Amino acid sequence: MLERRYNDEWKFWVDKDSFALVWNIPENAREVTLPHDAMIEAPADPNSLNGGNTGFRNGDIYTYVKLLYAPEEYRNKTIFLKFEGVYMNALVYVNGQLAAKNPGGYTTFYVELNQFLRYGQNNEIRVQVRNGAMTNSRWYSGSGIYRDVYLLEAGLTYLVPEGVQIKTENASQELAVLMVNTELKNRKSSPAELILETTIQNNEGETIACDCTSVVLFEQEERRMPQRIAVDAPVLWSEDTPVLYTCISRLYTKENGEKGALVDSNTETFGIRTLQVDTRKGFQVNGKTVNLRGACIHHDSGLLGAATYEDAQYRQIRLLKEAGFNAIRMSHHPMAPAMLRACDALGMYVMDETFDMWNRCKSNYDYGLYFQEWWEKDVTAMVRKDYNHPSVVLYSVGNEIPEIGTDHGARTCYDLCAKIKALDDTRFTLASINGVFAAGDAVGQIIADVVSDLSSKGEIDGNVNDFMTLMDGHMDEIVTHRTIGERLEKACAATDIAGYNYMTARYEIDGQTYPNRVIVGSETYPPEIARNWGIVKRCPHVIGDFTWTGWDYIGEAGVGIPAYQWGEGGFGAGFPAQLAYSGDLDITGFRRPASYFREVVFGLRREPYIAVQDPNRYGQTLIKTPWVISDAISSWTWSGCEGKPVIVEVYAPGAEAELLCNGRSVGRKTAGEAAGFRTLFETVYEPGTLTAVVYENGEEISRTELRTAGAERVLHVNAEKDYTSAEEGELLYFQVEITDEKGVIVTGEDVVLHLNICEGAEPLGFGSGDPKPLYNFNEGVTKTFNGRAQIILKKTRGAEPVKVQIESENGLRTEAIV
Repeated sequence: MLERRYNDEWKFWVDKDSFALVWNIPENAREVTLPHDAMIEAPADPNSLNGGNTGFRNGDIYTYVKLLYAPEEYRNKTIFLKFEGVYMNALVYVNGQLAAKNPGGYTTFYVELNQFLRYGQNNEIRVQVRNGAMTNSRWYSGSGIYRDVYLLEAGLTYLVPEGVQIKTENASQELAVLMVNTELKNRKSSPAELILETTIQNNEGETIACDCTSVVLFEQEERRMPQRIAVDAPVLWSEDTPVLYTCISRLYTKENGEKGALVDSNTETFGIRTLQVDTRKGFQVNGKTVNLRGACIHHDSGLLGAATYEDAQYRQIRLLKEAGFNAIRMSHHPMAPAMLRACDALGMYVMDETFDMWNRCKSNYDYGLYFQEWWEKDVTAMVRKDYNHPSVVLYSVGNEIPEIGTDHGARTCYDLCAKIKALDDTRFTLASINGVFAAGDAVGQIIADVVSDLSSKGEIDGNVNDFMTLMDGHMDEIVTHRTIGERLEKACAATDIAGYNYMTARYEIDGQTYPNRVIVGSETYPPEIARNWGIVKRCPHVIGDFTWTGWDYIGEAGVGIPAYQWGEGGFGAGFPAQLAYSGDLDITGFRRPASYFREVVFGLRREPYIAVQDPNRYGQTLIKTPWVISDAISSWTWSGCEGKPVIVEVYAPGAEAELLCNGRSVGRKTAGEAAGFRTLFETVYEPGTLTAVVYENGEEISRTELRTAGAERVLHVNAEKDYTSAEEGELLYFQVEITDEKGVIVTGEDVVLHLNICEGAEPLGFGSGDPKPLYNFNEGVTKTFNGRAQIILKKTRGAEPVKVQIESENGLRTEAIV
């Protein structure tokens, strides 16, 4: 089936008149190119009905219109539109007639056009997006047609879209056996005698296997044809060897017993690999045990909002892998095809997730209103989308579902898992379960029991009955309560793996109680990575850890912002907080201290890393949520704090860590696993050089330094290299930095920047990792955050070179040409 992107020349407007007798295109409609996120275009609104859920961004009702010319030859063809994602409540009209609808905002869906087309004429494709009912999401969703759209064209007999599925039945270094199932459809009113040819090519384009099958498709018949194909000496796909193969399907007429005219063709990329899981050897890829070093992520692309560009997805996965992750969990909905392609190419394991809610809504107007009628279609769409992607290894059937521990909730979990297994028996299922949520109406009793037990031991005041207070210091006692264990028995009965959200304390207990229960930390607190990873390494039934989160995101505003007064951050954060600020990497892809801490814990970093707590806040009580480690940043530039006490954090392997300030030893302390890989030193701020040295058996194994910035200020703008999915990518990323004359980042003197000149490209985003941005990302102005900012450009077709010039309000100016 011929497939081409259908992203250009859409007319777009915010639609305020739902009851319009005549559908036209208003004068205020403007042309947009997809992908398009309408929500990010408007500035954050402190009075937004969505509140901090979406970073104070409003939804609305939007209309997109495009004209499709249907030549007469389309009468004998099959024409589809493919929408990879529209948020949310999409209605697709062709010439004013409803052709399809899709309430879920993350599902790929197809629209068959033939019965609506007027041949030899222009045909209006009108997409209404009804995202005005707020609240409908717990995070930044974006709005509109935010993923790619494709036009598909085939004859009356064709290969069904997403209908070629390649399964590795078994594989070794000597031989792999593939089962290729191909869905064929005949729309003709007479039988079609056909030959299906399936060819396998290696990553160099060489044909290494082929099979032909004869088939007669009767009128209006759809059939699934199996072919078993052997591949000699395969290169098996894994995180270390992300080698991809190509499956080319060709459908021919059969004439005189031979191949005749080509009827249709399809190309799929896939990997050859096997999966196993058990409590003895853990999670295995190609027979090798793999511990999942996982990151939960939401779907926005930082300054781009929800608009899903291939280059942005590829860059994000590459940066996450370079930071030490080998797995990601798409939270909490099906992953975009563009990101799946990046994971395949770069070797990143994927936990794809179905829903954030089932029959109980978490927001006023969310998908819970549609789940009962739509879940089966949406699960089917996710599995068909994922099937040929070797990166996908796990399916989560839901995130923190409140009803999952009830009798009917457990049945729903069974139905979801059974549906997935019927569609794909090669991956493993789980539900990402929060034990406290699953406890439901038993929470009151859990509080009473935990308070009674702790007060009897003299550990708390017996009058404490506030659940949030208990969660702050006694989460382990809560999640190990017997009632939660009973709810988990129901919730995990139908899944291959038990997904535990924030239930580290149950890992080893349940490993003993349920000797065949495989567990994954499907969502965990960043500060607990040393504890969690220690259990993963010594307990094979715990197959990995997925931190919340690997990459910062818009929405759930402030949950990761360190605060010293109520309302500055955490659960009480208000406007202008717009980002969660809980990611190892910020929204621009810059690695924060937690990322290096995790890399040391994973055993992937030999050098120590230095992070410094704000000396201006020394001695003050930090108000922090469980997602916050501290307020530390990697800087030794603290103007005005000379002589003040300061806490320095050193993340280090080895046995001991020593801190030196300007060559003088501050102290030498236990490091590595015995210290939780995080060693704290107290000293006073003195400009100069801060050095951390790591020792093993008394011998130095590594060191690192932080230097104070000098007096001169220099503005830099540098184009990123090697982070796009192709040599000539669509997007360009520029990193902006304020440094001294030696290139040391200046973190304490943030300035407002203006994008003065942009030639040869369209600016898509200009901003920083600041969780409380002062400007919208499309204004052409921003303020640096800890000395950094970012520009994202989309190349103008046929224009080169690309030139950008920025200027600060204090008179610094720089430019870059690429």
